[in-house]
This record gives sequence, structure tokens and C-alpha cells, in this order.
Amino acid sequence: MLNVLSRAIMMGTPLLLGALAEVYAERAGMMITAIEGIFLMGAWGGFVGTYISGSAVTGLLVAIGCGVITAAIYGVITVYLRQQQIVTGTAINILAAGFCAFFQRVLFGIPTTPLQIKTLPKLAIPLLSKIPWIGEIFFHQNILTYLVYLLIPVAWYVLNKTSVGLAIRSTGENPQAVDVAGMSVSRIRFLTVLLAGVAGGVAGSFYSLGYLGMYTSGIINGRGWIAFAICFLGNWSTKGVVLGTLVFGLADSISIYIQALSGGSAFPNELIIALPYILTIVLTVFRKSFNVPTQLGVPYSKEN
Repeated sequence: MLNVLSRAIMMGTPLLLGALAEVYAERAGMMITAIEGIFLMGAWGGFVGTYISGSAVTGLLVAIGCGVITAAIYGVITVYLRQQQIVTGTAINILAAGFCAFFQRVLFGIPTTPLQIKTLPKLAIPLLSKIPWIGEIFFHQNILTYLVYLLIPVAWYVLNKTSVGLAIRSTGENPQAVDVAGMSVSRIRFLTVLLAGVAGGVAGSFYSLGYLGMYTSGIINGRGWIAFAICFLGNWSTKGVVLGTLVFGLADSISIYIQALSGGSAFPNELIIALPYILTIVLTVFRKSFNVPTQLGVPYSKEN
């Protein structure tokens, strides 16, 4: 049970990071439907940077760069060219998959054995890691998980208690008022998209740097979309996103545990792998109300 709960916190780390950034972007009116591609680019960039340089820090910086570039392309097309967000995001997701597959082969060919890197080590926090149960679950994780712990209260405070957060929320509800106040709606939206690129790049790199220690074309396997769904199911709030992430992290952890326990014989392996995605559908169906930002997905054009 301790291993399952500890793994649930670990597996929830990238989902929470992506979902928090999605909350910021969507409260500004931008659906980051390219999140799956951003995650994938982050995972690939993190692996390539670490494998070539031998440094996890370099890998993380490359992952952030890949995520930001992907998000910037999406932002330019949707914010400044005012193209449809869902279609653009879908196209970028496909482009990212092709880009990673092509350049992975260009750089490394077709290796006979999987290329591997060292994963981020788990760090036990003195004293706190010795607390029964809680210490093993929460305070024996890698550095990225601890950084996300710190990010949660900061993200809540900035969005709900600062003028920056007010500008973001107003952009998604009443962009005309933001425009009249002398602020650029396009700039605010583009910056939230770039923020999603940074967070998505780090979140994607978690799977290659912090979990598997390798890169495969299916490494993300729809988890970017789960982070996207957590934003909806969390009702566009940081508190809701944290709770949703714990649920999905637990579902992901249980599916991995069942696979390891049964060896794929007791249950169909495909059903076990699909458990987190089935949960997404079930929770979406039974969600009774959504507090959707008024201008979510609606391009803004300044009136003359």
C-alpha cells in the first residue's frame, strides 16, 4: 500500500504541473489542445539533452526549450492569427509525434537495445521522511515532485490574490474590459500559452528523466490529455486540480501495480492500462456542472 500511494504521488507530479498551467491558460481564454504534443516534446527533449550531455539539468533545460517552442507555435497561430484552437492543437500534436520519431532516428538510428539514462534520484527529506506512512509517501520523492509541492500554493495565490491573476481571469471572462483598461489581451493570452509550454516541457521530461530513464514514441500515451481533462474536472481551480490529480495519480499507480502483480494474466492488459482513461470518461459523464470561462476558446479581435 505504501508503494502504491508513493507511486501515486510520483505519477501525479507531471499531471498536476500540466493541469495547473492549463488552468492559467484557460482562465485567460486559451485551450491548450496542443498539450499532448508539448508533453511529448518535453519528454524527447529531456531524454536527448540528458543522453548527449550526461547532465539532467541540461536535459531539463532542453525539455523546457522544446515545450516553449511548441507552445509558441500554437500561440502565434491561435492568438495572433486567430485560428481555431482545437484544430490547431490537434495538428501540432501530430506534428510533434512525427518530429520526435524522425529526429530520434536521425540522432540515434535504430539501436538494438533501448538507449537509457539515469533517472532522477529519490531524495529523502531529513526528519520528515521518518514520519510513519506520511514520510514514505510524501517525503521520499525526486526533486521535481518537491518543486510541484512548492508550486501549488504559489499558483493559487498568484491566480486569486494578485493583480496578475486578476488580469488573467478577466481576459477569459471579459477581454473587452481588459482592453479598455489598457492591457493587451493578445499578450496576456500568449504569455499564458508560453507558461503552459514551460510547465508542459518539464512535465513531459518527468516521464523520461524521472520515471522511465528512456524515450519511446508512446511514452506520454495520452497523459497530456488527462492533464487537460483534470483542468475541466477540477472546475478551473487550483484546489480542484490538486484533488483531481491525486485521483488520477492513484488510478495510474494502481494500474501499474496490477500489471506487476498479475503479470498480465489475471486481467486483460489493455483493460488495466486503460484504467485512468476510463476514469476520465466516467468522471466527465457524472460531472453535473462546469464553471467554464465565458470566452474560453473564443479568439479576440480588438474593435476599431
